[in-house]
Amino acid sequence: MTTRLIAPVLALTALVSSQAALAQAQACVAPADLSDGFVYAMPIAFDAARTACANRLDRNGFMATRGEAYVADFRAGQDKAWPGAFRLLQTFMADKGDAEGEEKSDLDIGAMLANMPEEALRPFVDAMVGQMIADGIKGDSCAKVERGLELISPLPRDNVGALVAFIVEIADLKDPPICGQTQAPAAAK
Repeated sequence: MTTRLIAPVLALTALVSSQAALAQAQACVAPADLSDGFVYAMPIAFDAARTACANRLDRNGFMATRGEAYVADFRAGQDKAWPGAFRLLQTFMADKGDAEGEEKSDLDIGAMLANMPEEALRPFVDAMVGQMIADGIKGDSCAKVERGLELISPLPRDNVGALVAFIVEIADLKDPPICGQTQAPAAAK
């Protein structure tokens, strides 16, 4: 190959590699966004659980007596957490849209999300997340949901979000992965 051909090939290779790296970097979730997503969703999840478990929870239990006071701090933090929660949603939807084997539909949800104002999506996201959580709660899990909430209740809001992000990170989830995760060093031979 002549020198005249090598330079454009190398430049094209570098461009393709950088575009692939950029796409890969955008397909991960920042730990801070995951934390914000949890903080944002906590009041929605609480309301969904309280509704789904209305006739299964003890009137003297944590959710009935102290739950609303604990979740009030999360409610107060929702506006601050929304931008990170929105980025989490965008990343998740982009990752789902790029999944192998899926057919492209006429309705590209990722593109729709990218073109809608964030604040216009909030009521839709709230309703969708609330419904998904309520649908996922089975009657026999209500006591477990309440117990889990009571166990994390001594932790401040930001610590709970960060703890959830940390647990997801150490669980090494890949759908989508957490940004900045480092692989464990290989054992010395």
